[in-house]
Amino acid sequence: MSFSPLAAVILGAGASSRMGSPKLLLPWGGTTVVGHLVAQWRAAGVGRVAVVLRPGDVALEKELDRIGLPPGDRIVNPRHGEGMFSSVVAAARWEGWGAETEAWAFALGDQPHLRTETLAGLLAFHAAHPGRVCQPVFLMTEGRPRHPVILPRSVGMRLGTTAAATLRDFLEEEERSGSLVRQGWPSDDGGLSLDLDTPEDYRKALAAASVPFTPPT
Repeated sequence: MSFSPLAAVILGAGASSRMGSPKLLLPWGGTTVVGHLVAQWRAAGVGRVAVVLRPGDVALEKELDRIGLPPGDRIVNPRHGEGMFSSVVAAARWEGWGAETEAWAFALGDQPHLRTETLAGLLAFHAAHPGRVCQPVFLMTEGRPRHPVILPRSVGMRLGTTAAATLRDFLEEEERSGSLVRQGWPSDDGGLSLDLDTPEDYRKALAAASVPFTPPT
């Protein structure tokens, strides 16, 4: 099945202060976290992958060159210091999207431990619920929506005028006003409940995903 109207946006403009080194450049399965994420989303079936990054992030730019992500698929967020939501807004406002892009899957840059089948399942779920905001819901927890989140373009276009401070606030306000419908996709992927903020989190994620520590080649 083709999902070419949908693009994946990897949010990679964070400072990684608690990790102590850039998360997206950490080794993961013979490549880096960002290399794995780009390949994984492509394998899941999206039509395009873009990465949001900080201005002047030379190390990440070099890695994106190495893995073959074109400069035309890189979104610079000059307001990255305002937090993750600023990267979501920057991507939605980006002028590089073609008319064919009908929805975006916004993915955290620190979820390499999610299964590719999970991403593909979420894409298929969204294909069956066009026009709705779709998020995975981890079955073993209280059912709180998780990332990645798929936003139809019609919803994303309203990000430019929102006064919301976070993506959660934006979605809740839009939902209350009746401007969008959210749909949860039940998933048993334990990676949905894992954070990748510290070196210990990184070690746990490698173990959980059965990925050996291998420097990128």
